Amino acid sequence: MLRGLDGDRAAYGELLGLLTPFLRGHFRKRLGPGAADAEDLVQETLLAIHLKRDTYDRGQPVSPWIYGIARYKLLDHFRRVGARRAVPLEDAGALFAVETADEGVALRDVSRLLSKLTGRQAQLVRDVKLAGLSMEETAARHDMSTTAVKVAVHRSMQRLMREVGDEHR
Repeated sequence: MLRGLDGDRAAYGELLGLLTPFLRGHFRKRLGPGAADAEDLVQETLLAIHLKRDTYDRGQPVSPWIYGIARYKLLDHFRRVGARRAVPLEDAGALFAVETADEGVALRDVSRLLSKLTGRQAQLVRDVKLAGLSMEETAARHDMSTTAVKVAVHRSMQRLMREVGDEHR
C-alpha cells in the first residue's frame, strides 16, 4: 500500500491482486455459498479502496482500514437489498461474540509483532499489556523482580515501536 501511494504502480497492482481473493472469501462467508453479489462487492470495495486511498493513514496497519471499507460496502449492500437477519433466540449468544474481523486482524498483527521478541519478552508483554496483570503479578508469575519486569517490558515495547516504525518506512 505504501509503495503504491508513493507511485509504484506495480506494487499497487499487486496489492489489489492480493486483496481480490481475500475480499471474495470475506464476502462469500457473509453472504452464503453461491452468492452472486459477492463479486460485485469485491469490485465495489476495490474501487472504494482506490478512490479513498488518500485517506489511508500511513502510520496505521492497512488491514483494519481495508476491513472497514469492506464492512461498509457489505452494510450498504444489505440496505440496498433490504436484508434483515433473523436469529433464533437460543442462538442469540452468537450475536454478542467478542471476535470480529477487526479483532482477528489486530490479533494477527500483534502476534506477528510479538514474534519479533524472545519467548520470555513476548510473554511479559502479553501478561502486562494484553492480559492486564500488574508488574508485581507478572514478576511473581515469572520468578523475576518487579524492576526486572519493568525494564524488560519497557525495552520490549521500545523494540516493537521500532519494528512498527521500520514497517512504515
